[in-house]
Amino acid sequence: MCQVEAFSNRHPSERQCGNRTAVTASLALSPETPTPRPTSLADTVYRAILAGVADGSYAPNDRLPSEHDLAGQFRVSRPVVRSALDRLRREGTIVSRRGAGSFVRASEAKQTLGFAPVESIADIQRCYEFRLTIEPDAAFHAALRRDEAALHRIEAALELLTAATRQEQHREDADFMFHHAIAEASNNHYYAASLQALRSHIAVGMKIHGLSLLGPNSGLKGVLEEHEGIFRAIRDGEGDGARHSMAAHIRTSRDRLFEGRLLDLSL
Repeated sequence: MCQVEAFSNRHPSERQCGNRTAVTASLALSPETPTPRPTSLADTVYRAILAGVADGSYAPNDRLPSEHDLAGQFRVSRPVVRSALDRLRREGTIVSRRGAGSFVRASEAKQTLGFAPVESIADIQRCYEFRLTIEPDAAFHAALRRDEAALHRIEAALELLTAATRQEQHREDADFMFHHAIAEASNNHYYAASLQALRSHIAVGMKIHGLSLLGPNSGLKGVLEEHEGIFRAIRDGEGDGARHSMAAHIRTSRDRLFEGRLLDLSL
């Protein structure tokens, strides 16, 4: 019996698991490569705060901890924290209010897309199918249009994935952050809005996929390498390479989850 059959409450053809488990449940910048440089303490603080803004730990209009508190949290000097905050301020991520501190910049109110909740295994497959129609092209455009701030946002998510992999863990929040940062780097808000609207749907697939990677034959390192390949292509301005790497990553993630046995979604 398929371990995630609880999702399958639609057409019988969408519940088939075959002879084995079908799903495991447990502007433009120069395309030249930016010159590598050592990661400074200020870079580390900057990326940690940026990641917190991206994953919602620091919501719009939230007040950041004081320089003194941040220095204690990261065990660095206040000038290091000040340098990181200055960079976030220049990039428009935070704003300063005299006598009150630093705050996450409020995002403009927008009408958002909406999709029906995931109700079946077939919906997970459909979500992967839809992602394959938009994310490879978003990666292509990101490689051609990204700026330094966009690259840092993608890299910050990649660093969270790297740290989790070292601990034999999978972080769905960092995974989504990585994909969403690429959509934003495309400078096409339709890509980013579509992914944001699908966040809860994508999370279901990422959760199950993440569980399938754990265990004695962990696949975490291989998945991290897929993310690193996507990042390198975007960083190096290789549009076709970014598109190919993203498509291959989503396709292999889907196939790992479904063990290569996709459902027949014919009407």
